[in-house]
Amino acid sequence: MPDDQTVVARGEVNRLCRAALAAAGASPGVADLLTDAALFAEDRGFSGVGVAHLLDYLDAMDAGRLDGRAVPHLSSPTPAVVRSDARGGIAHAGFDAAFDRLTEAARRLGVAVFVQHGSYTCGQLAWFTERLAGAGLVALATAVSPALLAAGPGGGRVFGTNPMAWSVPRVQQPPLTVDQASSVTAFVAVRERAARGEALPDGWALDAEGRPTTDAEAALEGALLPFGGYKGANIALFVEVFSSMAGGLWSLDAPAFTAGSQSPSIGMFVLAVDHGALGSDVPGRVEQHIDRLADLGVRRPGINPEQVVVADRFELQADVLDALRHRAGRGAASPTPGGA
Repeated sequence: MPDDQTVVARGEVNRLCRAALAAAGASPGVADLLTDAALFAEDRGFSGVGVAHLLDYLDAMDAGRLDGRAVPHLSSPTPAVVRSDARGGIAHAGFDAAFDRLTEAARRLGVAVFVQHGSYTCGQLAWFTERLAGAGLVALATAVSPALLAAGPGGGRVFGTNPMAWSVPRVQQPPLTVDQASSVTAFVAVRERAARGEALPDGWALDAEGRPTTDAEAALEGALLPFGGYKGANIALFVEVFSSMAGGLWSLDAPAFTAGSQSPSIGMFVLAVDHGALGSDVPGRVEQHIDRLADLGVRRPGINPEQVVVADRFELQADVLDALRHRAGRGAASPTPGGA
C-alpha cells in the first residue's frame, strides 16, 4: 500500500461521510444518497468519483452552488415520461424520488424516460443504470457537465466530459455495465495527477493556448480532448442534446462545479426498457455474446462484475481522509492501524 494511503473500515467511512454531509447542511436523505453513491464508486475501483469526489459536494454546499436540502419537483407530462426539476440539489434525489414511478411505467408501457434539469454534477452514472438493472430493466443514462472538453486540438472548452452509461441485467450475476466519459479521461483523473505532480499521457489534454500538453497543471487551465477525435466530440454533442432536453444548461452555459456560488444546473436523461416486452431473452443472449467475444480475444467491456467487491475496508488517500475527518468534526487524527 502506498505511503500516502490509509486503510479505514467501511463502517467508519460510511459514518464519516454522513457526518460530514450533515455538518455541511445536507438533509438525511441527501446524506444517505451521496454516501451510497460514494461507496458504490469505491467498490468498483473508481476512487476519483468516490469519497474524494464527495469533498466536491461538501465544498459546493459551503459555497452555495449546491442546495443539500433541496426537494426535487416531479411531473409526468406523458405516461412514459417522468420529469424532475432538481431545484439546485443533487441529481440522485430526483432519480430516487422518481424510481418507483419510472420502473412501473417501463413495465407497463415497455419503455420509460426520466429527464432532469437543475442539478449538481451526477458523479458515477453507473449508480443510476445499475439500480434500474437491479430491477430487471435495461438502462441507458447520459449527463452533461460544465464545459471542460475541446472538440479537438487548437480549440477551447465547448463540451462537458459528458458521460454515458448503460447496464443490462445478467443471469444470476451483477449487471453488465459500461460507464465512460466522452473525453479520453475524466476531469477528476487529471486533477488527481496534477495533485501528485504526475505527467499526463499524450493525447489527453490541451493547455490554455489549445496546444497538446502532458502537464496536468496546464491541462487544468486548458481543456480535455475527446476520445476518438471528432467522432468522440460527436458523442459529446449527442450526450448534451439528450441530457439537456428537459431544460438543463448547455455545457458552455453551465457554471463550474468546483468554484463560484451558482449551481451548474445540468441535465440528465435516463432510458429504462423492459426487455421482456421485446419478446426475447435479452440478458441470456447478451451474456452468451459477451462470452463468445471474450473467446475471440475481445476484452470484456465495461465494469468487470467479478471485480465489484463490497469491501469491509477502503484504502483512502491520506489528504482525503484528513479532510473528511475535519469535515465530520473529528479533526485529522489518524485511525487505528488496519482500519477501525
